[in-house]
Amino acid sequence: MRHAPPPPATVVDIGGGPGVYACWLARLGYRVSLLDLMEKHVLEAQTMARAHPPARLMSAVVGDARSLPYADEAFDLALLLGPLYHLPEAADRALALSEARRVLRPGGVLLAAGIGRHASLLDALFKGGYASEEIQGIVNQDIATGCHENRTGRLDYFTTAYFHRPEELAAELAATGFRGVRVVAVEGPCWLAKDLDSVWHEPGHQSYLMDVARQVEADPVLLGVSLHLLGVGYAPA
Repeated sequence: MRHAPPPPATVVDIGGGPGVYACWLARLGYRVSLLDLMEKHVLEAQTMARAHPPARLMSAVVGDARSLPYADEAFDLALLLGPLYHLPEAADRALALSEARRVLRPGGVLLAAGIGRHASLLDALFKGGYASEEIQGIVNQDIATGCHENRTGRLDYFTTAYFHRPEELAAELAATGFRGVRVVAVEGPCWLAKDLDSVWHEPGHQSYLMDVARQVEADPVLLGVSLHLLGVGYAPA
């Protein structure tokens, strides 16, 4: 939350799913409105908020990131932590970014997540699945076009999506009017740590990995190693 304004700032969680981030932010004192394309997710977010009263949401509605039902300049912080990679067409991503900018107050902050262009390749190499012809086809298309298409029916190969290069994510934010744009790594190279799931909670491991991730989060040499990217931008003041 280094880039976010302090609570009780207003937040819109666009494509907020079942409310994991929205409810967490609400517990921190933010005034959060959630929007998601799936009614099931919105109902789950409402249920989560009711189960933890400090996580009360200002609203939770069904809606489309490309056409937000909010007034101009209504929020201090906009989260796009899913819609961009779920919108394969550049024109749709531009609409979602433009809508996020419209509902942000001057100087408001956008945090927009992307999946790295080489995520499938790195994951296949790490897990040893690169020999499969079907995953090789997916990886080759990802590298060439960024368009991730899974026609296998296997859920672990993800869904239709768009995978960004770091500089491309930055360019999309800048092209829709955001200022001070930067892209940082979410995991950085730390997801490659051996036995990460088992050592994460051992004394010293988590703090060290988090410290390393912060040190290299903006290193252009390592940005492409991160499975997820975070674009940060500011609405024009």
